Amino acid sequence: MIAPHIKETIYSKGASVIRKMFEEGIQLKAKYGADKVFDFTLGNPDLDPPQEVLAAVKEVAQDTSHGRHGYMPNAGYMETREAMAEKTAQEQGVAVSGKNILMTVGAASALNCVFKAILTPGDKVLVPKPFFAEYRHYVHNFQGELMEVSSKEDFSLDVEAISRELEGQGDKVAAILINSPNNPSGKLYTESDIIRLTDSLKDHGKKCGRYPYLICDEPYRAIVYDGKQVAPVFKHYDETVIVTSFAKNLSLPGERIGYVAINPQSADADDFINATTFALRTLGCVNAPAFFQKVIAKSWHAKVDFSSYEKRRNLLMTVLDKAGIQYIRPEGAFYLFCKVPDKWKGDDMAFCDYLKKYLILGAPGSGFGGPGWFRLAYCVSEKTIVDSETAFCQAMNEN
Repeated sequence: MIAPHIKETIYSKGASVIRKMFEEGIQLKAKYGADKVFDFTLGNPDLDPPQEVLAAVKEVAQDTSHGRHGYMPNAGYMETREAMAEKTAQEQGVAVSGKNILMTVGAASALNCVFKAILTPGDKVLVPKPFFAEYRHYVHNFQGELMEVSSKEDFSLDVEAISRELEGQGDKVAAILINSPNNPSGKLYTESDIIRLTDSLKDHGKKCGRYPYLICDEPYRAIVYDGKQVAPVFKHYDETVIVTSFAKNLSLPGERIGYVAINPQSADADDFINATTFALRTLGCVNAPAFFQKVIAKSWHAKVDFSSYEKRRNLLMTVLDKAGIQYIRPEGAFYLFCKVPDKWKGDDMAFCDYLKKYLILGAPGSGFGGPGWFRLAYCVSEKTIVDSETAFCQAMNEN
């Protein structure tokens, strides 16, 4: 018998609407033909991995040394951890050691390990809206409570709202979870906002005696537009954690390779890595995939041209402009977060169902904590975007 609370969860509105729409897309494509369906549901990067990664795959595959497929320390190969420390140091502008890194089975594994390590039942995790829908489950896995905090109208951080929530929850706040570039909005949080947020966290810690971790989920860090960059965090706040993967930047989502990086200035840096390593083991992951640990250690610095994502962003914005659909201009990642037309009175679920009549598939914003909006993933072919123009315009003209 399936546990009742799990059965309730998987059939609830909190279950993945993205996957549901994606699966409906498969059925529609079988019925009408793939070229007639405009599927913007799944954030599945469609660039090929760069040549440096493919060369590293070949090199590691040809390694015939004894024990190359065996167990390693649960935290990962030290040479891989040192490579990730170098990467983190370059991004954060502070020295980082391999001992501050835990290799994980993607960013999802990284987040679950962090939450298992830091949460006790009833602890709160604050997250600005909108946010990646699976965060709810990751926090609930360990009897924590995800507290959704409003953002500003342009989806930038509302530090005042976060500060009010911190004050209201007191020492029950274990962490703030941010995602920049943001899925689903494509918003980057500015360094000035990061500084204001970390100042608020410092003040909160002084008042209540517990300094919440600032967890930065950064799988889209490299995919940014218009000359922008993701702000560093380690130099602004000691209790900062980076969780990330190579799913998006190197187009390796199926290889499930990621890591946790703890700020070396954290008061509990060593205990944190030991605790998250214990969590990785006891959650059943044991260790990150050995093969791709070695691949990433050799190829993490590969240069990738993301201009095709930027081009497709611009193409889709042009399509939506012609159709009269409002959206937030993405600064990174590969999503457009679009406003449901006024006629639908904010009912994003109903509007996404309506779009299916025109063979357009998007993800309702309610699943991301953004009711009244819907998400379009533009990591699809240019042809799909260009050909969708007629369908979007018809849907809006007949709306």
